[in-house]
Amino acid sequence: MNKVFLIGNLTRDPDMSETNSGIPMCRFSIAVNRSYSSSDGERQTDFFNVTAWRGLAENVGKYCKKGNKVAVSGSIQIRNYEDNQGNRRTAVDIVAQDIEFLTARNQSAGDDFYDVPAAPKSVGTGTPKKKPALESFDDDGDIPF
Repeated sequence: MNKVFLIGNLTRDPDMSETNSGIPMCRFSIAVNRSYSSSDGERQTDFFNVTAWRGLAENVGKYCKKGNKVAVSGSIQIRNYEDNQGNRRTAVDIVAQDIEFLTARNQSAGDDFYDVPAAPKSVGTGTPKKKPALESFDDDGDIPF
């Protein structure tokens, strides 16, 4: 079984693109802290490249930005390629199957999705409106439960 679960912060804004056939894809990387510290007390961090496809890619591209915390579940994909100098390289990517946005809405100012509308301001003379009074309840004592 090839399954991975990661929680981390985006290290850069997501990079949206499309394949030649028009399928949306989004690439980004996340920084994930290790659960332990080194001998000098420093906490180590791992960086993972993540690829999302189709609707998931569109949502990440629209609602996430650098610094946002996300939970990613997916699979590990290893690919081999040749760099510009002709050296064979190996890259490890996470192909996302599900991404959950963990950053609170009010911490991501600037996106319409995350903006919480301000409370409406009263218009008029500036006198506060009186709250309606509670009405009395006539209890005849015949409650069916």
